[in-house]
Amino acid sequence: METVRTIVEEAPLSSSPRPAAGPRPPRTGRLPGAERAASPGAGQGRSILKRALTRPSLPALVVLALVLAFFALQAPELLSARGLAGVLDVAATLGIGGVAVALLLVAGQFDLSVGVLAISSAAMTALLIGSAGWGTWPALAASLASALLVGVVNGVLVVNTGLPSFLVTLATFLVLQGTTLAGVQAIAGSGRITGLDEAPGWSSAHALFGATAQLGDGRFRVSLVWWLAVTAVATWALWRTKFGNAVLASGGARDAARELGVPVRRTTVFLFCLSATAGWLIGTLSLVRFAGVQVGTTGLATGIDFIVVAVLGGCLLAGGYGSALGASIGALLYAVARQGIMLGGWDSPWFQALLGVLLVVALVANAVVGRRLKGVPRS
Repeated sequence: METVRTIVEEAPLSSSPRPAAGPRPPRTGRLPGAERAASPGAGQGRSILKRALTRPSLPALVVLALVLAFFALQAPELLSARGLAGVLDVAATLGIGGVAVALLLVAGQFDLSVGVLAISSAAMTALLIGSAGWGTWPALAASLASALLVGVVNGVLVVNTGLPSFLVTLATFLVLQGTTLAGVQAIAGSGRITGLDEAPGWSSAHALFGATAQLGDGRFRVSLVWWLAVTAVATWALWRTKFGNAVLASGGARDAARELGVPVRRTTVFLFCLSATAGWLIGTLSLVRFAGVQVGTTGLATGIDFIVVAVLGGCLLAGGYGSALGASIGALLYAVARQGIMLGGWDSPWFQALLGVLLVVALVANAVVGRRLKGVPRS
């Protein structure tokens, strides 16, 4: 206190009197009222732009609107009930797998085996029903258990060996592809199994996985409901639960998250089980829809398509950024481009070219957003 008092006493006093208290004159040519009026608007505009840029699904939503408007002019029937039913039918199966893969990408992992798991689980269900005489629901439960076992194997190999998940799931893809094709041909005598609709429990399974609703000239399938439900649950889990925090932490800073007590290993294994379940659901929807399954040489594109959909929806390949809603928008964008090209009478190779252009645009947009904003994104 003595030091403070000394400093105050020794401070030189101004020879001129201190001006009376009051508002200071503005330093610029604008009036104070104008500054106060302009400041909130500018700050609000910057705040809105910042919040918009933190949403992984925004670039996909903008591109979807542009692509939809373009193909609506090229093929107006795309917006009819029949055209929309076709778009949503394609987007539903892609969206289910894309949401599961998006969660893995947010956690910094890949899964190429979702597409082949859909075929192998459907083939197993068909063999158990057609050749072993099982009921529909026991066969579905057995194929689900097998799919979950594949997910556990993928997850355990990734977390215990440190191998890249891309290579682990690529190996799983090749193993499942070969064993499924060889097993079905050895047991059924061909790659096609049909006539499953007479099995016990098929009618109830059809009501859950194969129901349709006719609206105008468009037939909408129950896979649309499954897709919306999967998207809603995944979005809630990612942004409103501890599990979602663990997923984001695993992809953003895995080592730091592990040191802070985040269950990174358990979360990773669980995510691979979720992607395996998504593959089983896609296969079951197709099996019940056609009352059979056709097993052939599955291309690697069946697994890459789900990654493409997730990236189109705003997921970064580096992890830590993305959303389930964005993956669903990416699936819708994929379906609009595919159906628009088909209804517009274009040659089918143009779809691959357009998909590549859209993918490059999505990657550039995601890179720009990822560099400018380091905060936690929301869908």
